[in-house]
Amino acid sequence: MKRKTLSFRKKLLGLFMLFTAIIFSVLWLLQTVFLQSFYNVMIIKNTKSAAKKITSYSSDTDAGEQLDGISSDNSLLVYITDTEGNILYCADEYKNGHNGLDETETVFHHHRGGRGHEDADNYRELPAYYDRFLSELASSDSGETEFMNDHMYVYGKYIDFGGEKAVLFLGTTLGAVGSAARIIRIQLMIVTFLSVGAGFVLAWFMSRRFSLPISQLNEKAHTLGENTSDAEFRKGFCSELDELNATLDKTDEKLKKNKEFQNELLANVSHDLRTPLTMIKGYAEMIRDMSHSDEKQCAEDVAVIVRETDRLTALVNEILEYSELQMSDSEPVAENVDYSGVVSTVTDSFESLYAKDGYVFERSIAENIRVRGNSSRLMRAVYNLIDNAVRHTGDGKWVGICLKEQDGRAVLEISDRGKGIPPEELGRIWDKYYTNRQRKGKGVSGLGLAIVRQTVSQHNGTCKAESTLGRGSVFTVELDVL
Repeated sequence: MKRKTLSFRKKLLGLFMLFTAIIFSVLWLLQTVFLQSFYNVMIIKNTKSAAKKITSYSSDTDAGEQLDGISSDNSLLVYITDTEGNILYCADEYKNGHNGLDETETVFHHHRGGRGHEDADNYRELPAYYDRFLSELASSDSGETEFMNDHMYVYGKYIDFGGEKAVLFLGTTLGAVGSAARIIRIQLMIVTFLSVGAGFVLAWFMSRRFSLPISQLNEKAHTLGENTSDAEFRKGFCSELDELNATLDKTDEKLKKNKEFQNELLANVSHDLRTPLTMIKGYAEMIRDMSHSDEKQCAEDVAVIVRETDRLTALVNEILEYSELQMSDSEPVAENVDYSGVVSTVTDSFESLYAKDGYVFERSIAENIRVRGNSSRLMRAVYNLIDNAVRHTGDGKWVGICLKEQDGRAVLEISDRGKGIPPEELGRIWDKYYTNRQRKGKGVSGLGLAIVRQTVSQHNGTCKAESTLGRGSVFTVELDVL
């Protein structure tokens, strides 16, 4: 049985709770199980560091305050004795001065005669294991020793004290952390329950906050391309989701344009396809039923079929080409194009095709004008412009082709001397199907100028048209020059 996938909200909630559990588990281990070990390591490190400081001060006869400060700051019991165990100096974390005595006198005169000196009450008594400590220190090769039990850590070494060889004894307690650990456990238990509860509430709100915009985007994705789409998305949660929303908006726009294009294709081009197909079928039936015995009539009917077939082929080609342009919003610009050569080549093709019919192609094409773009598509755009001029130039049969460089732009002007375009129609001639449906021109599908506009737009250029009734029209395309 296939396992059901959890929702984003539940997964986020579960991961957040797992993260909380891991964090508190680590905290419990550090504050309970490993606290004593960590504490012992730090105490030993601090004790040895304090021993180094005391050693550096011990030769100074006026260092009592420094030694008292080290003892107090590190919670240490400090003894400095001679090798026989007579106390030369003593301090602990509670000591504050030396009962008003001079430091030098304290260092060099107290207990110089041994443990039983009459001023022995000025210092703590030596611990019971001090003789053991002296014995271990004396047998040590390194001149220092240390040992510890469950409650105490002791460190000692030989030092120079007042110009004489002395013994430094440092002791500190280890068991104090036990009571602190019990207090920490109780506090940690309370904090854990409160934090887990607060974490669950926070995780619930966070998962809801995270899942809401994703749910909105999911709903929006289900309605892409539909005109009735009312799905909303509140921006500002995070940049990635805002970018995804912008991508969905662009996709929605493309789907709607494609849907619109398909509807127009079915509604308008179907009529253009039906007309030549009807004529092809009708003339084919005439050849079959009536004119197959009349060679002249048969030839004329076949000519009509060929002409309509060519028209149908051209129509399909234009539709496919415009569809390809619509599907790609931007054309990769990767090559340097000899724009002068493109315009000249297309003009030569029309001149060789229509010169026998009396058409005149007056050209003024500047040399060595280069642009960046797609050579084949630019050639198709120029072809459509000249073809449009040929179809509408009228009885004058004159077409002007001018290419020049002006202010860093390649300016192409295609002129004709036809009837011109009414001002109210001039702004709509670039629309697809407009010529075929509204102006009733001689174009194949009404897509020629639409292809020109789309191609020029992809090359970051501009196109425009100017026309005077009864005098003709001028179509202008401007592109950036390399």
